[in-house]
Amino acid sequence: MTRKVVIAGGARIPFCRAGSSYADRTNQELMTASVKAVVDKFGLGGKTVGDVALGGVMNHSSDWNMSREVVLGSGLAPETPAFDVRRACGTGLEATILLANKIALGQIDSGIAGGFDSMSDIPVELNRNMTKVLVAASRARTFTDRLKIFAGVRPSFLKPHYPAVTEPRTGLSMGQHCELMAQEWNITQAEQDALALASHQNALKGWAAGFYKDLVVPFSGAAKDNNARDSSLEKLAKLKPVFPMNGKGSLTAGNSSPLTDGSSAVFLCSEDYARANKLPIQAYFVDCEVAAVDFLQKKEGLLMAPAYAVPRMLARRGLKLQDFDVYEIHEAFAAQVLCTLKAWESDDFCKNRVGLPGKLGSLDRSKMNTVGGSVALGHPFGATGGRIVATLGKLLEQRGKGRGLISICTGGGMGVTAILERP
Repeated sequence: MTRKVVIAGGARIPFCRAGSSYADRTNQELMTASVKAVVDKFGLGGKTVGDVALGGVMNHSSDWNMSREVVLGSGLAPETPAFDVRRACGTGLEATILLANKIALGQIDSGIAGGFDSMSDIPVELNRNMTKVLVAASRARTFTDRLKIFAGVRPSFLKPHYPAVTEPRTGLSMGQHCELMAQEWNITQAEQDALALASHQNALKGWAAGFYKDLVVPFSGAAKDNNARDSSLEKLAKLKPVFPMNGKGSLTAGNSSPLTDGSSAVFLCSEDYARANKLPIQAYFVDCEVAAVDFLQKKEGLLMAPAYAVPRMLARRGLKLQDFDVYEIHEAFAAQVLCTLKAWESDDFCKNRVGLPGKLGSLDRSKMNTVGGSVALGHPFGATGGRIVATLGKLLEQRGKGRGLISICTGGGMGVTAILERP
């Protein structure tokens, strides 16, 4: 028999554009700040929690035990174990799922899940040829032998390798893949701009209403997310495409999530633990589903996996797409969200690709990303899942009851989805 899993709440640092407030901060510093905020928020200082699962995408090789290092600097008891997680942009949600499963099975009573990423602290690597030279030199027995090895160095060996958000098997960026999706599903720039504008407006409203006051803690001189803009459809329409494919383009800097630095964390526990420790029960983590698509042989859209994961999860729970009060759908690009929504509205897609009797139908857009999405708030890859879980938990708590859907697309053609409920 499984136990109920409680989302007690979460915290994060402001999400800031790469190269701005956190330009001189490390991934570890970013992640430690969010975990420490959760520790302080729930009075966990000096206490041992069952486990901690954290992860990022653009990791340094020296960060091979990042989660444990974060725990040791967070205020938690040193006896608290920790492990690293990585599932591209779904990392933060995947970390939450792993701990939720442990709690449900009775293996642990509590845990902290989260994620981080900094495009300001990216792991610039040596050229592979230069790496071979350095390894060979480290094994050389004499100084003369080392000189001979270094004599073979060519100027091209000194060219560094910069990480990029590209698919190794296609060489295309995530934006280029999404541009192809937009063309396949006939998504216009005007449609994307409208969704992006709603994301910015909702984010600004959320901040103005004080929604983020107890969710976001100041860090490194930043007190709030610095990407949300008071824009307009006219301004967005003037922006040029940044990922043109086949001579066409509709994705712009205005309707795509920016490169962002940040971190987030969520505290989960069993229902008994929450009641015994007088912790808030914002919502219950009730189900999840992951999926992947064949974007190579079958030429599926790289970011379309949530379109498959959500129907499977709904079928298992006996739910319809319309049975939700809040939808938190990650906006890697406005086009990705619109392609997914259009797929769910398509009889052909739902019948012939997903295997459903008919289309899932439309969702109420006024219930989607109501306090901003990734286009406005930013998208530090590993941190988005934790942001969304903490946001949805608070939204459900404010409502008093309800059901929320989470959908996150990831690189590599995968998707991570989940359901939270507050009876």
